[in-house]
Amino acid sequence: MPRSSPNTHHPGPWWHPARAYALSAATLYRLPVFPLTRSKHPAIPSAHPGADVSCAGGCGSFGHGVHDASADPDTVRRLFAAAPWAAGYGIACGREPLFLFGLDLDHKSGVDGIANFHALATRHAFAVPATATVVTQSGGLHLWLTAPAVARVPNTVGLLAPGIDTRGHGGYLVGPGSLGPRGRYRFAPDSGPTEIERVPDQLLALLKASHKPVQEPPQLTGRRGGFRPAEGHLEPLVRFVLDCGPNDLNNRLYWASRKAFGDLGIDPETASGRLLEAAVLRGHPETPAVRTIASARRGAARDTAGRQEASG
Repeated sequence: MPRSSPNTHHPGPWWHPARAYALSAATLYRLPVFPLTRSKHPAIPSAHPGADVSCAGGCGSFGHGVHDASADPDTVRRLFAAAPWAAGYGIACGREPLFLFGLDLDHKSGVDGIANFHALATRHAFAVPATATVVTQSGGLHLWLTAPAVARVPNTVGLLAPGIDTRGHGGYLVGPGSLGPRGRYRFAPDSGPTEIERVPDQLLALLKASHKPVQEPPQLTGRRGGFRPAEGHLEPLVRFVLDCGPNDLNNRLYWASRKAFGDLGIDPETASGRLLEAAVLRGHPETPAVRTIASARRGAARDTAGRQEASG
């Protein structure tokens, strides 16, 4: 039975509705859930704070992000008891029995992922599924789909088109009823969790063709004044984190961060935000992920200083 530390905090103002929505998703629709903060990150602190430990919950404690997710009502109650500051819940994708696959269509910062997805469907001759749809706090959409158990749909960020992200095995969607920084997630009118359609075969084929699993760190090629990833700059590093196995997430996050903070010309704040998002999506608790990125940034700064001293 998973263990958690005794908690003396009183539940916050959003905790009761968040737990009620999460329990409904777990009991009525068999969706594995876990508590989130209002910033949409896992609410339970890391089970291994300050330690370089790769663990997906095998230690028996809560505090492993999406790996904590459960559809067992008693486990869900214990998860929320360990996170009285929770304001929402995440739904783990790629898990039995539904093998949920999510399309996250952003509508912000001048990017219209909804329009881009309709254009993608027209271009590749598949119908936009009339499926369970959640309206996000920014006006975007989460489309819920089911995928074949053997598909192992990947997590991607902008791979299919700008504003289109995918949430598959190891990822999660913010559940309807959750409260985010700018509002509450809710089912679209005339939509609900019982209307989950199968992902179109053409979309699966497109994802398979576009997504090339990274087995080794992206190869680096020499360039004056530094290095550059052979496939580009930040995107292959984000994909390198998203493609991690269950036991190498922290190592991959550190490696990718060191490269991003090197001589690639990537804005450090942009790199930090994108890599943190990818790590949390794969189940890395937010606080230790921030520490890992900060450590990599310090290491990259030392490397740069050392090169400058050597050349001077």
